Amino acid sequence: MPRWVRFLRRTPCLVLLLAQLAGVLLYPFMETTPSGRAAFSLFGLFVLALTVLVLRVTPFLTWVALTVALPAAVLLVWTVFDPAPTLYAWSAGFEMLLYAYAAASLLAYMLADDRVTTDELFAIPAVFTLVAWAFAYLYVVVQALDPGGFNPDGQGTRSWMELLFLSFTTLSSTGLSDITPLSGHARSVVMLEQVAGVFYIAMVVTRLVSLRSARTGPERPERGVR
Repeated sequence: MPRWVRFLRRTPCLVLLLAQLAGVLLYPFMETTPSGRAAFSLFGLFVLALTVLVLRVTPFLTWVALTVALPAAVLLVWTVFDPAPTLYAWSAGFEMLLYAYAAASLLAYMLADDRVTTDELFAIPAVFTLVAWAFAYLYVVVQALDPGGFNPDGQGTRSWMELLFLSFTTLSSTGLSDITPLSGHARSVVMLEQVAGVFYIAMVVTRLVSLRSARTGPERPERGVR
């Protein structure tokens, strides 16, 4: 077995992270045509499968993720043949629950012990992207319930890429991009993501980096001891 294959098998969080980043790069080429959107839906099924597989390394129950992933997968396939906005909103709701559950599972995986492995380091950005995708799907649901939440004229809808961009910029505290939440419901969800981003940086990343430094750093001799 090639060395890089063994490495990827030992680091499932890296595989999930690469798949999600690939989706970010691929979707702009697919969002303009019905066939492209159908292909991206099938790619979403692949990411869902990877998410469920990654949960096997966490202390959370995989069958819970499967319970949520199954209706999400069925609805994704359905939207390939019938791209109705209602079906897309329901699919987004189930995917939001799955990605939120996966993020919580990987958080428990990272914080389960005081030993930081290579896969747990890759879990840091993987959790970040899971949370960003979860909130992006939540924005899809909010937009379906409140069409004027993110669109000034209340007509039409923001694309998936626009809402994902809003999610990444909000979670990373780099601003609201060029999309402004207009309704109270949209603003409340954006504020929740801002709080989630601040807490994630302050609590999780700082803890794991400090543990890694303590593990690899040189031991200093105590002063006054000969």
